[in-house]
Parts: sequence; C-alpha cells; structure tokens
Amino acid sequence: MSMSVLGAGLGLKPEHYEPAYDCAAPGLWFEVHPENYMLRGGPRLVWLYAIGERHPLSLHGVSLSLAADCPPDESHLQGLKSLVERVQPALVSEHLAWSAWRGQYNPDLLPFPRTEAALARIVDNVQRTQEVLGRQIAVENPSHYLRLEGHEFDEIEFLAELARRSGCGLLLDVNNVHVSAHNLGFDAAAYIDRFPAEALLEVHLAGHRQDSSADSRLLIDSHDAPIAAAVWSLYERLIERTGTRPTLIERDDQLPTFAELLIERDHAQRLLEKGGRHDAHAR
Repeated sequence: MSMSVLGAGLGLKPEHYEPAYDCAAPGLWFEVHPENYMLRGGPRLVWLYAIGERHPLSLHGVSLSLAADCPPDESHLQGLKSLVERVQPALVSEHLAWSAWRGQYNPDLLPFPRTEAALARIVDNVQRTQEVLGRQIAVENPSHYLRLEGHEFDEIEFLAELARRSGCGLLLDVNNVHVSAHNLGFDAAAYIDRFPAEALLEVHLAGHRQDSSADSRLLIDSHDAPIAAAVWSLYERLIERTGTRPTLIERDDQLPTFAELLIERDHAQRLLEKGGRHDAHAR
C-alpha cells in the first residue's frame, strides 16, 4: 500500500468496528495497537481482517521498549512479525521510550537520557526490529513531564541521528510536542520547524488535559479529549513546510461516537487536501 493514498485516519476501537467498516470517506485508514491483535484467532482478528479488506491499516506498537537496555523480546517480535505478514499494514510504528527492565513490564512509555550510548543501543534495537519484520518502521517522539539530567543531544538531533543510522522513519506526534513544550518550557513552533521532514512518515494528532492536582500546571497526553486549537495550529504549520503526510486522529478514552471522531478526521483531511493543492501548485 503506497502512503500516497493515505489521508487522515482514525484509531480503530472495537466499539466502532461496524461504522468503520461501512465508512467510505476518501483517504480514510485505521490504526491499531498490534498488542491487541497478536492472537491466533477470534472475533477481534476477524473484524481486523474485514476492515483491512476495505481500508489501509497501520500498526502502532506500545511495548517493544526500544529504549531499554536490552534487545526487544524475541517472542514479542515474532508475534508482531506474524501479524504484519497477515494484515500487510501500510505503516508500522513504535515509541522512543522504554517499558521493560529485567523481565518486568511497566505499562507506560518511560523517558531516558539522550546519550551517545543510548543512541547506539536504540539504533541496534530498531535495526533488529526492522530486520525481523522485513520492513522500515517509524519511531515516535515522546511526551515529557519532567526534566531529566544527562542529555547529550536535544530531541530533534537525537531523532534525526536515529533515523540516519538505523534507516527508520519518524512519526511526529504534534500533541506530544505541545504538551512537552508547555511542561518543559520550550518553543513548540521552533520544534515543528526543525523536525526532519525527509524522515517524516506519519503524523499523530490527539487531545490532552491538565493534571488534576490542584497546584499542578502539567499537561497530560491523555488522548481523552478533542484536539486543541493550538495543536491544530502546529499541525497546519507542519504540513505547510513538509507537505502532506498520513495523519492519525488518536482517541483512547472518553470515547465519543464514530460520527464525532469523523468530524475531527474530516477537518484533518481538508487540511491535507489544501496542503496537497499547495504542493501541486509549488511544482
């Protein structure tokens, strides 16, 4: 599946299987967490296969733990490879984070100091993953809540070097940029302007919320709210510079109806089509 046919997509939830299957919106595609479908059979897989016959699919992993101090779990990699071979997704992606340590799995995407040693380790893990899967993956920029000591690269430099050394692509989560910029005090627009367009394979858009603690100013990458105006503005800024890219609307909690999600998706699609006309005019 060529990425040129991918417009704006939606995260696929079981509550929405039937309207997702029936929807014929141009450019529509769906993304799932592969961990929920690495099964031998059952109704969930039947639905995924059925939707995959009508719409392009993407697999967005949450547990390869690419930034861990050890290689990805081999049995997990083989399970992911099997699913990739069965559904033939247009895109496969993972997070720049770790979640496994000494045989224990933490259900979170945890940060790390961006050092040369970490870069070498993550390059090896990404290359190992790509060799097993037989295809390129995209790696997503994380959300940040606290400052870590010991960085030797800024995040843009680290991501660009990771892509160069490993051959992976990048997934830019615009909401993560907004949340992190607010929490750590950097310029979100400057981050968007520096992001390496040549490696950009996919874009994510999502909602966030303020931390519930009374004295907290933290924003949380919660995926449980509509996309904020500031995130839409950053997204328009991005595609004006990079051109159109497959764009996903993520919603993982406080799930609205499929029709409500489709409104956000259609807005992203209109922005992509506007960007596509701009690209064609520029050529």
